[in-house]
Amino acid sequence: MARTCSDCGVRDSALCGTLSDEELVGLAKLGVQRRLVRGDVLVRAGDPPLACANVQAGVMKIASVTAAGDEAIVGLLYSGDFIGGPFAAPAEHDVTALTDVELCMFPRAAFEASLADHQRMERLLLERTMIELARARRWLVRIGRASARARVAGFLGDMGRRLAVVNDCRRDAAAVPAASFELPLSRSEIGDLLGLTIETVSRQLTLLRAAGVIDLPGGRMIVVRDAAALAAAADETV
Repeated sequence: MARTCSDCGVRDSALCGTLSDEELVGLAKLGVQRRLVRGDVLVRAGDPPLACANVQAGVMKIASVTAAGDEAIVGLLYSGDFIGGPFAAPAEHDVTALTDVELCMFPRAAFEASLADHQRMERLLLERTMIELARARRWLVRIGRASARARVAGFLGDMGRRLAVVNDCRRDAAAVPAASFELPLSRSEIGDLLGLTIETVSRQLTLLRAAGVIDLPGGRMIVVRDAAALAAAADETV
């Protein structure tokens, strides 16, 4: 876990990457390091908005529980992402660690005051909020119009690109998925995210492997054999 801002692996990709070394000194005084293990819940729906955080390492899920008691995963958070937009109302979703996670936590009131003093960071937060909104809209289209194959392929491509960016420590570094990566979600969780059954997820992964698009060497490992074919599969509609 990073002990100082200069040690932070996501310094260049997190919100605070817009700050100078001198400005980071002041922000660092507000931050508190926190470590979670898989399954730990950081935020529960209904919690008051007392804190926000940079994800320094790991992957987290954003989820709601339906009236029937089922979990509905609505998003994922990766290294460099920000949790808890400023001026927020009580949390609408649970935020849970999918892997071991490292966070840099900030008291919300103090962080909002810091945003007012650092317009570059405030602007970047707004830009990321708009990017996430656009990504959510694209995801709704995919869930509503795409075939099961396209949903699974699109999910693998999106995750591979995000993890490639994390590994490169720059948010715009990856135009193609990482050559190999470990899925932080179970097949059941992937199904929850994509609106598919676990059987359908497993079948589509097997079909993508048979087509030479990916390989499944064991466990949750994914090897991308043909990035172009994976992208083409993600564009298929029902």
